[in-house]
Amino acid sequence: MNLHSIWAIYRFEMARSVRTLWQSLITPVVSTSLYFVVFGAAIGSRMPPVEGVDYGAFIVPGLIMMTLFTTSIFNASFGIYFPKFTGTIYEVLSAPISFLEIVLAYVGAAATKSVVLGLVILLTASFFVDLDIVHPLWMVAFLVMISAAFSLFGFIIGIWAKGFEQLNMIPMLIVMPLAFLGGAFYSVTMLPAFWQKVALFNPVVYLISGFRWSFYGNGDVPVEISLAAVAIFFGVCLAVTWWIFKTGYRLKS
Repeated sequence: MNLHSIWAIYRFEMARSVRTLWQSLITPVVSTSLYFVVFGAAIGSRMPPVEGVDYGAFIVPGLIMMTLFTTSIFNASFGIYFPKFTGTIYEVLSAPISFLEIVLAYVGAAATKSVVLGLVILLTASFFVDLDIVHPLWMVAFLVMISAAFSLFGFIIGIWAKGFEQLNMIPMLIVMPLAFLGGAFYSVTMLPAFWQKVALFNPVVYLISGFRWSFYGNGDVPVEISLAAVAIFFGVCLAVTWWIFKTGYRLKS
């Protein structure tokens, strides 16, 4: 394992984010505050408790997950797309570093940024609602696993994309709608019976449910299924990444 090369790429990616640290922190804080002003105060005050949890506190896991999905994808996709765009990707590919080490560096940096951002949102939310996390270790575990999985997904998008429009297409047109329909601001059990069954075809439901379970001890699906969903998603993305480096798909052309 070439730890020096991994650290060099990881440090470069992290330094790129530090230069825009102020914007990276202020934006989620302001966005989170607005969500709680609208959903927590204006709407939440009129909503009954959901599964025994105050509505303002209930939306916190979903709010963190929504931000985590898009941030992980954007960080990882832009991280690998820019070397492709500038042509410096060939220096990375010709260096004595394996595909696994390249992925560890880029995905590790993107996941680190997402985890930090998730903790910032959690801290911001604590000023608006009372949070009592039932399984704090599992909360951190889900935060890290989902950040890593979606960062790997973003890494694939960054290689696949031929332009900046394609970088934004999947997060905005697919991931965000799935997050909104995946129980970010409501419980799937609140839906009619037919739509509850339809919602279970949405993979994001399992991720949000597992993360919410770590907060309040209950979710829309068993936590074991949520863990399996994260593992399967990560495994599929890792297999696709291996195939990309094996074939050179949109890396060597």
